[in-house]
Amino acid sequence: MQIHFAEQRPAGDYALVLPVRSDGDGVPEVLGADREAVAAAAKRQRFAGESGSTADAYLGADGGRRLLLVGIGDKTDVKAAEKLAGTAVARLLTSGETHAVIDLSGFDFAADAAARAALAAELRAWRYDRYRTRLKDKHKPTLARVTIVGGGKDAAALWKQRFAAVAAGVALTKELVTEPANIIYPESFVSRVKANAEGTGLEIEVLNGPAMAKLGMGALLGVAQGSVREPRLLVMRWNGGAKGEAPIALLGKGVTFDTGGISIKPALGMEAMKWDMGGAGAVAGAMKALAMRGAKANVIGVCGLVENMPDGNAQRPGDVVTTMSGQTVEVINTDAEGRLVLCDVMTWVQRTHKPRLMVDLATLTGAMVISLGHEYAGIFANDDELAGQLLAAGLDSGDLLWRQPLGEAYDRLIDSPIADMKNVGPREGGSITAAQFLQRFVEDGTPWAHLDIAGMAWSPKDKTTFSKGATGYGVRLLDQFVAGFEG
Repeated sequence: MQIHFAEQRPAGDYALVLPVRSDGDGVPEVLGADREAVAAAAKRQRFAGESGSTADAYLGADGGRRLLLVGIGDKTDVKAAEKLAGTAVARLLTSGETHAVIDLSGFDFAADAAARAALAAELRAWRYDRYRTRLKDKHKPTLARVTIVGGGKDAAALWKQRFAAVAAGVALTKELVTEPANIIYPESFVSRVKANAEGTGLEIEVLNGPAMAKLGMGALLGVAQGSVREPRLLVMRWNGGAKGEAPIALLGKGVTFDTGGISIKPALGMEAMKWDMGGAGAVAGAMKALAMRGAKANVIGVCGLVENMPDGNAQRPGDVVTTMSGQTVEVINTDAEGRLVLCDVMTWVQRTHKPRLMVDLATLTGAMVISLGHEYAGIFANDDELAGQLLAAGLDSGDLLWRQPLGEAYDRLIDSPIADMKNVGPREGGSITAAQFLQRFVEDGTPWAHLDIAGMAWSPKDKTTFSKGATGYGVRLLDQFVAGFEG
C-alpha cells in the first residue's frame, strides 16, 4: 500500500472518502451540487454518522466518482481517525478502486490523528494470499494507494518518522503468526526475522540446543525434546540509547506449534496452535519497528523458540526438570509448556544483560480467553509503576490491557511435593497461577510484567486494523511503551 499526504485533493481517478459526524449537519457542504442527491442516498441507507457506519453514493457532477461516507460519531481523536481509515480501506480493498482519497479538510483532526489514519489504512490493507492459488479476480485486492488530505506536513512527518516503521513491524508479526507450522518452526522463524532485520541495525545472536544445554536450560529443552525441530533462542539487540545503559528486555514465548505434547490437545481446532508463537512474533515485530524508526533506547528482544510434539522422546507428565535458575519443576501437564520456555529465557536475560525491566508476552493460557475474551490482554506485574506505564501505552496504542492480581495464596497453589514447584495449579485461577510460576524466576527485584495475550494474537472476526486472523497485537503496545523511555 502506498501512503501519501496532500493539502488538497489530487486530479485523476479515485474514490473519495469523507468523514461525517453524528452530531453535525449530515452530508458535508463541500459536495456542492451533489449534496442533495448524496443526502438522499445516505438517508435511504439509514446513515446518520454513527462511528464506523458507511454509505455509498456516486457524484454526478464529478464524472461519476465513487463516494464513501464514513461515520465518525462525535469525536475527531486518534481512535476516530483510525476507525475512519480502517473502515474505508476494508470497504474499498477489493472494490475495483485503486486509489482512495480520505479528505479530512474542515475537521479538527490533529496531525497525530491524521498520521494514525494512515497507519490504520496500511494495517487494514494487509493480506496474506501466498497460498491462495485459485483466488477469483473479484476477490483480489485492487486498492493500492491512499492519500490523506488535510493532515498537514506534521502528519506526513509523523508517518515517515514513526508510524511507517510500526506498520512494517506489525506486518512482520502478522506474517509470522499466519504462516503454518510446516513453514515457520524455530529455525525458519530465525531465518525470517534475520531477513527482515537486514539494513535496520539490529544485532542478532542465536543459541542452538547444545548451547542452551550447556547453560542448563532444562525447562525449555524439556518442551523441545519431543520434536524433530531443533529449538532456538533468538536474541535481538537495539542499541539506540546511552552507551552502557541497562536495556529494556522484551521476551516472547515462541511455541511454533503446540500439540500439547503427551497431554495432547483435542483434535478439533488444533490447527490454530500455529499461532502459539504470538508473543515471540510480537517481540520480533516490535524490535523491527524500533530499529527502523531509530528508537532512542537500548532494547533487547529475546524469543524462546520450540515445537511441542508427542514423540516417543517427549517429556512425560510427572517428569522433573531443572531450570537454568537451578530451581526444579515437576511437569504435571505438558500442555502448560509456555511457562517452561519463558522461565529459562527470563533467567538468561537477567544474568547476561541485567535489564532495567522485563516484559514478557505469551499466548499462555486458555483461562485468559475465558476471563477477557478477545478485547483485552491480561497484565500481571510486580511493580505498580511499570504496570501503569504499560496500561497507558495500551490505551494510547489500542492494544488494550487489563490488570490481574498476584498474591501469596495463589503462589502456594503451585507448590510441589517432590520439587520446588509444579507447572500447573488447580483449574481455578489458571492465568494467575501461570503468572505466579513466572514470577518465581524474577531475580533481584527486577521490575517485571507478564502479558497473557492468548485472546489477542488471533481474531475470530474483522476489526478496525485487521481482518479475521492474525492481529499483530503487541507491536504497537511495545513501541508506545518504549517511546515513554526515550528522551
